Amino acid sequence: MAIKISKKCHYALRAVFELAARRTATPVAVGQIADAQRIPPRFLEGILNQLRQAGLVVSHRGNSGGYTLATPPEAITVAHVIEAVQGPISVAAVKKGQSCGYIAGDAAFEQFWETLDASMAECCGQTSFADLMRWEVRSERRPVLDYVI
Repeated sequence: MAIKISKKCHYALRAVFELAARRTATPVAVGQIADAQRIPPRFLEGILNQLRQAGLVVSHRGNSGGYTLATPPEAITVAHVIEAVQGPISVAAVKKGQSCGYIAGDAAFEQFWETLDASMAECCGQTSFADLMRWEVRSERRPVLDYVI
């Protein structure tokens, strides 16, 4: 079974990751985030606006404007971003009370989906962007660049 994370949500996660990777209080322009993470800039603007409304990023106006994280990467979880863009974390196709009459197994599967949802929400809620940064640094694919000057 594949858990569906929308392209928009995936881009939001990558945008927050990029801001966390830069570790800077200096605003990062939309174009820089888009280029670094290969996100269409116009699409990214809408995503960043949603993240701003959710209190995860701060927008800065002016010539040197852009976006920064609203809080340190340790305080932002994967769940915060998913819920800001896509809504509650859930894989359950049918929620309680939505079935068309009782079929053997309905109660068991309701319990299973609720348990799976709770496990996913817990994992996403416990994984911060600081954790993701550490995982990336430990990977052998490429190091996370430190843009601090």
